Amino acid sequence: MTLPGWRNWAFSLKTFAAAMLALFLAFWIDLPNPYWALGTVYITSQVLAGATRSKALYRVLGTLLGAVVTVALVPNLVNAPELLTLAIALWVATCLYFSLLDRTPRSYLMMLGGYTAALIGFPAVGDPGTMFDTAVARAEEITLGILCASLVNTVVLPQSVAPVITARLDLWLRDARGWVIDVLGRGRTARDTQATRLKLASDAVAFDALATPLRYDMTGAERSAEAMATLRQHMLMFLPIASAVSDRIETLERAGALPQRLRILLDDMAAWLASGSTEQAEADRLKAAAHALEPGLGERPSWDALVLASLLARLRDFIDLRQDARILQRHIADGTPVTEDLTFRYTAAARTIRHRDHGMALLSAVGVFLTILVTCAIWIATGWPHGSAAPMMAAVGCSFFAAQDDPAPFIVSFANSAILGALGAGAYSFAVLPLATTFEMLVLALAPALLTCGVFMAQPKTAPLAMGAAVNGSAMIALQGSYTGDFAAFANASVAVIVGMWVAAIVTRLVRSVGAGWSARRLRAINRRSLARAAERQGAQNGLELAALMLDRVGLIAPRLAALPSDDAEWTADLLAEVRVGINIVELRRDRRQLSKPAREAVETLLAALSRHFGAEAEKPALKLLDTIDGALDAVSLDARQAPGRAALMGLVGIRRGLFPEAPPYRPALPSTTHPELAA
Repeated sequence: MTLPGWRNWAFSLKTFAAAMLALFLAFWIDLPNPYWALGTVYITSQVLAGATRSKALYRVLGTLLGAVVTVALVPNLVNAPELLTLAIALWVATCLYFSLLDRTPRSYLMMLGGYTAALIGFPAVGDPGTMFDTAVARAEEITLGILCASLVNTVVLPQSVAPVITARLDLWLRDARGWVIDVLGRGRTARDTQATRLKLASDAVAFDALATPLRYDMTGAERSAEAMATLRQHMLMFLPIASAVSDRIETLERAGALPQRLRILLDDMAAWLASGSTEQAEADRLKAAAHALEPGLGERPSWDALVLASLLARLRDFIDLRQDARILQRHIADGTPVTEDLTFRYTAAARTIRHRDHGMALLSAVGVFLTILVTCAIWIATGWPHGSAAPMMAAVGCSFFAAQDDPAPFIVSFANSAILGALGAGAYSFAVLPLATTFEMLVLALAPALLTCGVFMAQPKTAPLAMGAAVNGSAMIALQGSYTGDFAAFANASVAVIVGMWVAAIVTRLVRSVGAGWSARRLRAINRRSLARAAERQGAQNGLELAALMLDRVGLIAPRLAALPSDDAEWTADLLAEVRVGINIVELRRDRRQLSKPAREAVETLLAALSRHFGAEAEKPALKLLDTIDGALDAVSLDARQAPGRAALMGLVGIRRGLFPEAPPYRPALPSTTHPELAA
């Protein structure tokens, strides 16, 4: 943890000012529980102004949705507590399930719609006659807090996300450039490692968290939001293309078949990247040089000729991607929309493709459902005064941290923050607040604790604990228009809050928690099932769309690999190779229709074999599959003079290299014609 800087203090002061504004307005409007407005400010406020605004609308709509559902459920089921518990638990679980399928701020609508029903519904069970008034008041209090937080973050020293994005982009592109320069220089340096590639994937996916606030930046930078979305997809597509370039160069080097003219081209490209040049003329010159090296693929082309053709195709793709990335980066830095036609257009169509984990979403929904049932059973069975706080906060804790592999430690940390908040709330409720007879005195009394929480909320490592202490502490103090010091009620509510969170942690650990390694393997298995469906002629109709989905999963896998022991992560070496195979499978599936009948039948046989392989649990492909690939190469090579045949051959080369990188070179069934352009 670093020492707080002026930005941390500025954020803390802004958040405190927004909280006091919300509290003052709640008192002025005479809302029954003004502390909900104060606590909502601390839940909503983010360091980046765009991040606060991006969630504000969805939080308001979610609150209104939860209030409407509560009004519909509680009065009708209040005389059947078991049914009411089931109904609220089912509603919270359903909302959590759908919120976890969406990794954008839209997810807050369903998440808040779920746990707002618990926040409003459970405390109102004892007095259902006032249910409508309670729901309206709670919606007003929460909405007031959201609006005050958004207003202050917008008006007072708003911190734009644009400089953060620019700095991280520069760092990512520098690392990617260093890796590719090493590849083009044929140097097997330590930087050209699987760990480097996976880190780049993880960092590219992480830009999602910054791209959304950019859309709500309101500094002019939001005009470049579309450029950021497209660039994020370009960044991911760099990885399989650069990985394929590395593989083809290594293959030709090992065979002693890397032409001298190609060596010169690779050196020129490395120098071009190192120079940082963005001149389109130089990019066009390099692409023209690559075209000039294109081997003529007659019938029965040699393996070296096929690999060379594949390498040159990938080099041209890389040049297009790099030029587009520079254009997009400039638009992001300038805060301007994209007006040019991008050369590598495929990624623009795939930029909204994201992995949706229905399995884990369902497991999280089951976890929160059981947690609410258990805490309600304790509350009802014991007749616990203020015991409604247990299922209420259990629903909040389960919802907040459901996206984690193992939410239990985070829920425990949230419970610990509630203990810290309870201690502070007790000191305030019975020692400080009785002396605060005016609103000004109340502000001065609250300032030390809330300003301290705000400073630590601005630092990622301490933010959850500080936010939990501020929110739970303000709720336990229960600020209202007049002082009502009731130690028994305070103690009951505080203990119920903590018990609810601990029950949530225990139930979550039993039914929901998984390890990072387990999640990584599961995501890899989902990728393999996607490959099996692609080979069965299902799923994405474009190879780059499939790659976008698979790369999104690779980016989610990458940060989890740190939890794996080094001797248990060998399978990660195949991750990008499988993405390359996926691109080639879909493109091969498309091109097969224009092949001759023998070639089409050979490709159909291969696709069926690939579907069986990726649908099975075996990690390594059987040698029989290699024979099937070579048989398809033999059949398709007879069509090499036509464009569909050439495209299909490139797909087969990619599949063979992706699945069998250590296999000996493919040997055509008949002697191949010598290609003079391969002589080095």
